[in-house]
Formats: sequence, C-alpha cells, structure tokens
Amino acid sequence: MEREKERPTILFFDSGLGGFSVYRETKKLLPNWHYLYCFDNGGFPYSERSEESIIQRTLSACRLIDAQHSLEAIVIACNTASTVVLPILRENFSIPIIGTVPAIKPAAEISKTQHIGLLATKGTVKRHYVDELIHKFAQHHQVERLGSTKLVEIAEQKIRGHSVDLIALKDELSPWANMPDLDTLILGCTHFPLIKDEIKLCLPQVKYFMDPGPAIAKRIQSLLSGVKIRNKSEKSNQMFCTKHFPEELQFKQILPLWGFDRLNVIDIAKKTPI
Repeated sequence: MEREKERPTILFFDSGLGGFSVYRETKKLLPNWHYLYCFDNGGFPYSERSEESIIQRTLSACRLIDAQHSLEAIVIACNTASTVVLPILRENFSIPIIGTVPAIKPAAEISKTQHIGLLATKGTVKRHYVDELIHKFAQHHQVERLGSTKLVEIAEQKIRGHSVDLIALKDELSPWANMPDLDTLILGCTHFPLIKDEIKLCLPQVKYFMDPGPAIAKRIQSLLSGVKIRNKSEKSNQMFCTKHFPEELQFKQILPLWGFDRLNVIDIAKKTPI
C-alpha cells in the first residue's frame, strides 16, 4: 500500500460509463491512488446536448464533488465534453484538468495508407476543434468521420453486463465496410475502447486502433508527481451519478469489479454560475 501522502484523489467525469476505458488504464498504472468516478446519466448522451448545457452540467458536478473530496485532478474522460469544457474548468479550478481529444496526430503518424477513420459521437465529429486538429496534423490524409450515438449506447449496455448487439454494431459501421485501405481507426469517444474487439470483427481491414487511455494515464502520473496532497478523511473509491435509474441495485453489485465501494446520487439540477 502506498503511503497516504502518495494517494492523490482523482475524479473521472463522463456523461456515461465510457470513461472507464481511461480509468482502467490509470488504475493499472497507479493501482493505489484514490479514485472517484462521476457519470451524468441524467444528461446522457452529451452528443445530443448543447454546448452550454454540457458546460453547465460538467462544472456543477465537478464543483460539488470537489467541495466534498478535495480533488488533486479532474479527468474529463469524455471527448464530446472535452471539446467544449476544458477552458471554463481551468478558469474555475487551480488543479490539473486533463481532457481527452481525438488522437489524430498519432493516427496520421502510424497510418501506412494515409486513410484514417475518426469514430466519435455526433457532437465531436462536428466540432471546429476537430477541424483544426485534422488541418494541423493530417491535412495530407483522407480522414473519414463517423458520428454515432448508437455505438455509445451499445458500449454502455456492455458495461452494464448485457451482450453486444453485433448486428446493430455492424450496421452503424457499414459506411466503412467497403473501404479496404482504411488502416487506422481513431477511437474518438471513451466508450469505444470498451467495444474495440467487437469493432475489429466488423472492420477487419483496420490494423491500428488509437486508444487514448494509456497516454492519459501517463499524463496524469506526470502532472501529479510530487504534488502536495490535502488532508482527507475519506479514502474509499466511489462512484457518483446524477439520476436514479432502473438497474441501480443490480449495477451496485458490479461496482467491486471496477474497484469501487459504493454509488452515490448527486443533485446538479441547481444552476451553477459560470
């Protein structure tokens, strides 16, 4: 067990459970740190929400949890949210704010055919931020964009213990099925690494899958090396959600599999000043 002062408290935030793909890589690298995870199931999916709503809900949840647990860092483990909330969070917090953005640069570097697929949410693929990344790092590549809410829902169901609907998955990915030189796929939503094996079955021509989780875990370790830890009385790993849901009791039973002790419901309905 690491000493108490070596256990920073890290919050992972996502609209759903896709951020588990980033959390699991961080916990693998830093197994004894103190982890909190919040999923905004009351606002899910973020791809269907306005930027203002995403900012408001993310800021409210992070403020509420920080007030209770004195965070050392916040990881926005959601590509859709990261494209809009990072500046406002950094204005409101003095701790490191780590986002997740599509891995376009490493994808462009590894692709042999210069034909890349960006698989993300409908909100992410439309962001101007993504246009800038492609222009900066992949302007000589052919970059396909596919935005899907259905894939997010499929991944969400898998985490909750349900089987993956391969027919629905294949149908969502069908626009890319007949692109034989598409050799690199950017998993531009944190949900998608959780169904990477199933995606591989549908797109066998893809050789390289860009999963941001391991790089984010190393970034967290680097940013928090030597950080001064504030005193805390609560050290159990906990999850938070923003709305009660039908499977809540069943869901609580699988929390230990992910390293969490309990699930709490928080109220972020009250408007938080930005």
